[in-house]
Amino acid sequence: MSIDVLKGIGMPNDRLRDALLRHGLTPERVACELGVSTKTVDRWIRNETMPYPKHRFELAALLKESEQFIWPDALSPERAAEVAASEVVTVYPHRHEVPRDLWLKLFDGVENQLDILVYAGMFLTDDTALLKKLKRKGQNGAKIRLLLGNPEGDTVRQRTAEERIGEGAIAAKIRNVLAFFEPVTGEAGIEFRLHDTTLYNSIFRFDDQMLINMHVHGRMAPQSPAMHLRRLFEGSLFELYSESFDSIWESSEPYPSTH
Repeated sequence: MSIDVLKGIGMPNDRLRDALLRHGLTPERVACELGVSTKTVDRWIRNETMPYPKHRFELAALLKESEQFIWPDALSPERAAEVAASEVVTVYPHRHEVPRDLWLKLFDGVENQLDILVYAGMFLTDDTALLKKLKRKGQNGAKIRLLLGNPEGDTVRQRTAEERIGEGAIAAKIRNVLAFFEPVTGEAGIEFRLHDTTLYNSIFRFDDQMLINMHVHGRMAPQSPAMHLRRLFEGSLFELYSESFDSIWESSEPYPSTH
């Protein structure tokens, strides 16, 4: 019966069900861990009842997911706003004001997941040790996903025109960045893709922390604001940007092309 609960079709709380499956957890195992009945866990999966806050916290910790991701409606709007504010570590008026030491600390601290979504990200090539770091982290099991703009895409041309920096300027930057990363293309744990999506933000995820570079019409990315986020179990802001990255990743083309 418990396997049917996990693998059934049309279960209301798909996020909880899928998280349990990813971690190989049955309702019986969860019930034992949390000190509740298997029927109670089954009702959570079917979304017939909402776990108490204590159990939501324990289950989110067990699944390594945020409460807000698994139970989007669990928090009141007021509480959700409070938690979102707590996720914001600081806001910088311009990305170029983010301390270099912070960038280095975040890159060095990655153990499990590094996601980068940009048009070009030319400033990344300033770190001469970055390639060795990425290769080592990928070999140690980290999942590294880098999303750059398609230099032949319409959105790159549009962004170039909006910034008024000369025809083909951003496309040329992207090609330079791709050449910089060429030595680690195809290395274990490292994936590259090209997107043709209008970016409202550049996203840099370092495990449970993020730097979000907001895009401002007519301004280059270094001149636009940046926000430092830290993931909280009850939070929704970190998850919002994570889902945005995943959505663009799924619709992007592998690089080098598999065709």
